[in-house]
Amino acid sequence: MAQAQKCRLVFMGTPDFAAVILKELAQWPRGEVVAVYTRPDKPAGRGHKLTPSPVKRVAQELDLPVLQPGSLKNVATQAELAALQPDVLVVAAYGLILPDAVLAAPRLAPLNVHASLLPRYRGAAPIQRAIMENWGPDAQSGISIMRVASRLDAGPVYADAALPIAEHTAGSLHDALARLGADLLIRVLDDLLDGRAEAREQDESRAGYAAKIGKEDGFIDWNRPAAQVHAHIRGVTPWPGARVIFAFAGEAEPLPLLLAPGRVGEPADGARPGELRHDADGLSVACADCWYRLLQVRPQGRKDMLVRDFINGRLRDLPEGICGRALPPV
Repeated sequence: MAQAQKCRLVFMGTPDFAAVILKELAQWPRGEVVAVYTRPDKPAGRGHKLTPSPVKRVAQELDLPVLQPGSLKNVATQAELAALQPDVLVVAAYGLILPDAVLAAPRLAPLNVHASLLPRYRGAAPIQRAIMENWGPDAQSGISIMRVASRLDAGPVYADAALPIAEHTAGSLHDALARLGADLLIRVLDDLLDGRAEAREQDESRAGYAAKIGKEDGFIDWNRPAAQVHAHIRGVTPWPGARVIFAFAGEAEPLPLLLAPGRVGEPADGARPGELRHDADGLSVACADCWYRLLQVRPQGRKDMLVRDFINGRLRDLPEGICGRALPPV
């Protein structure tokens, strides 16, 4: 019996999230990755040396052909893609606009691996925003495999899978969703080849937008409940980091710090949001309802350190009680 022809796959992606998915896709026994598209190499580091994307590095390790156009709007670039005769186009955090001619190239479907449960978090930062905006015990994120449409993240969804946010940071949730996305993608591809795949339209009444994260998103508003502050800190970890400026009693200059996720403490009765307290447990900041206990900090230009080491090294004579305040960003 003749062996079935493999599904011809063209992959488009750029960052680590996409690299995890490419590794899994390359091992799918029913498929063949005939080309990998990724963003052009970018200058990085002090020497501004041109650096390949994580997807390019994986593609080279797997000996897969790599294409790096700066845009897909060029007719010649579109013709080059069409000549590959893809059955499926798989897109994951690519970063370039896909014109209609590109979406029409695959025989079966252009698929996108999106790191949220659509339609709530369309856009550039679904992982971070899902953590920052959901601080209840039942908060969820997830993966959606959708058919790419001309409107941003608005195509019909073939499958999705939820993942509890729990105590995830943006970094750890990113890694968990990448693995989940790779597994779910393979299931959808099998369904496509076997004629079982069905896509449902998104509910536009529930659509939202996950705006790109910037450095300004790192500053913490202590006027909010401590659970919300905790979610915000986890949502900006590891980047851009939870940024604070503390003014300690007896210190001549305010001190910029990055905060790692801490934990919600006891009610902050009588304390004003932003007040700092030193006690036997270390250092805490008053939120709208509770104290937020700090566990790890990074002074500007230094490495991460436990709060007790920070206190012993810099604030060893700090008396217990209210010892300063958090300053608003400037």
